Amino acid sequence: MLIPVTIFICGLISPSQSLDNGLALTPPMGWLSWLRFGCTIDCEKQPTECISENLIKRTADVMASEGYLEAGYQYVTIDDCWPEKKRGPDGRLVPDNKRFPSGIKALSRYVQSKGLKFGIYEDYGNYTCAGYPGVLGHEAIDVATFAEWEVDYVKLDGCGAPDPDEGYPMFGKHLNETGRPMLYSCSWPAYQKHPHYLAIAESCNIWRNYADIANSWHSVVGIMKWFGDHQDEFAKFAGPGHFNDPDMLVIGNSGLTVDQARVQMAVWSILAAPLIMSADLSTMKPEFKEILLNRDVIAVNQDVLGKQGLRVWTSDDKKQVIWHRELEGDARALAFVNLGDKAIDNSYSHEQMLLPIQDFFVKDLYKEEQDQILSRNDDFHVRINATGVKFYKFIPKECESDDVSENEIKEISTR
Repeated sequence: MLIPVTIFICGLISPSQSLDNGLALTPPMGWLSWLRFGCTIDCEKQPTECISENLIKRTADVMASEGYLEAGYQYVTIDDCWPEKKRGPDGRLVPDNKRFPSGIKALSRYVQSKGLKFGIYEDYGNYTCAGYPGVLGHEAIDVATFAEWEVDYVKLDGCGAPDPDEGYPMFGKHLNETGRPMLYSCSWPAYQKHPHYLAIAESCNIWRNYADIANSWHSVVGIMKWFGDHQDEFAKFAGPGHFNDPDMLVIGNSGLTVDQARVQMAVWSILAAPLIMSADLSTMKPEFKEILLNRDVIAVNQDVLGKQGLRVWTSDDKKQVIWHRELEGDARALAFVNLGDKAIDNSYSHEQMLLPIQDFFVKDLYKEEQDQILSRNDDFHVRINATGVKFYKFIPKECESDDVSENEIKEISTR
């Protein structure tokens, strides 16, 4: 029988170290231009698509007025292709004077006037990935410029970076020395075969691990598989102040169905990943906006423990996957993902779900089912749409649970 439940909170929040800039104590949330708008620079032919101050202002307006800011999305960030192709006579970066006629400082202040925070892109090389001036050899002056422009978030790409292991920490040191809090997003490990994740976590707030995401279900599945296959290498380095970044949310673009969009939102929340949208928010369809603004799902992503979740079970045919994250108060979030092209009905044991043997209240985070109770003696039944997900929060019925060690997690996740 389905029973309405009252959620009890138990357990204590354990303190965690963070970077000395004090930022990203939970995964950052916001918007980035690249996936949706790329390097579109012809504002005469594509006035609503081009990388410009008008695009950034329009996005900030929507985020502030349509519930995104209230839900936790704070950062509005320009990606590549914003500057002139050459630096100014003083060696400083210069924004494209046609597309950013008011200048970057005025734009950052506009974004901040909406209660949001402003971010900008650069590259630790001679040139950015799209061929614009990089920071190499100009690190100190560029960081000083960003501070003068009142930037709140810096994404540093790695095209042409000669020595990421030296350059990224040095650039982060420059950022901290300005005295202005600027969240530091690194692409450091995405350009290396064997990243030194401890050093990365000590230097960056968030870091891209893998290839760029594309506007397709195939791309989302590929990133999920890679993160699951390699989780033992880097999941342990995630925590308040420093998080792995599987890249932007495709949600709201043409590449995902509603079911597939729910999958990405659920798994990114399990991964304690930054929730960075990259869509035209002014034309967002209601069904996708509902997913992006789902408070229960966002709460999983923003859980104060900051512990990255893991892929803990995969079926023999690789079509069914369970992702599991430990939350504050001994609660757990579980995403049951169906990668196949047919709906499935299945039941899972506590062991398969990596749940302690006890009773749980179960809350459907996409609100398709009523709250229910899972007994310690029962399996958990799930029906999942093709290329879809069921996403639940499991709350201990009593404030008691059996601890599961990291070794047990690794053992089960490799079965």
